[in-house]
Amino acid sequence: MGIIKTEKLSYEYIRRDDEGNVSGVTRAVDDVSIDVTQGEFIAILGHNGSGKSTLAKHINAILTPSEGEIWVDGINTAEAARIWDVRQKAGMVFQNPDNQIIGQLVEEDVGFGPENLGVPTDQIWERVEESLKLLGMLEYSKHSPNKLSGGQKQRVSIAGVLAMHPKCIIFDEPTAMLDPHGRREVVRAARALNDVEKITIVLITHYMEETIYADRLFVMDHGRIAMEGTPKEIFSQVEKLEELRLGVPQATKVAYELKKAGMPIPDGILTRQELREALKACL
Repeated sequence: MGIIKTEKLSYEYIRRDDEGNVSGVTRAVDDVSIDVTQGEFIAILGHNGSGKSTLAKHINAILTPSEGEIWVDGINTAEAARIWDVRQKAGMVFQNPDNQIIGQLVEEDVGFGPENLGVPTDQIWERVEESLKLLGMLEYSKHSPNKLSGGQKQRVSIAGVLAMHPKCIIFDEPTAMLDPHGRREVVRAARALNDVEKITIVLITHYMEETIYADRLFVMDHGRIAMEGTPKEIFSQVEKLEELRLGVPQATKVAYELKKAGMPIPDGILTRQELREALKACL
């Protein structure tokens, strides 16, 4: 079994009126089965309301399935007594870093998770130093988080999750509130944790450029998995993605338009470098 496995997972939000009576049901995730191996970097894409964030919240046991099952490192998340085991194995980084930062100093914030797990004090400080160093934030350990940039705050949030020694980190639209520089910082950090520390990464995003380094992409639509494959396989299907109201990386779009205009450019161009090389080959 992989680090994350879902089997026919479905989740329904129940809507209630002002008097508390059920007024409707929304099936946000519908019959989803995926299997993610330890050390994989996957990205889950989809337009707003596609179910991607609802699925992500199941991996961290914030939500439990209405139907079907999900296992995280072999633990069924429906086992209420093991909810903190699940959250230690699968940490979550949210959209707004301000909602995750609670310490007066960066080092206090990063140490909060391990302290809650009952890690001995000397080990907590070792983990804090190790995590901040990995995220390139050690020099800010005595700073107030409130004085950091958005990208730096998000890296502190990631360090706080990392200090709990998870096997998997879920990034739920972690760059949605950041400027382009902050977005690059956070995505670079996620890739480094995957490459160097072999931590499984689940990236939920609507920025296509952030997904091109993933091992596999899952595209969601109306709560279901509409497409699955490598970035090259998925982004070769520009028209299908457009039908699902999704864009493609900028270089992919340019290559697609040039190919439509008659230039012999291959499918699946993902980066500007690949586009440059394809254009050189044409010339």
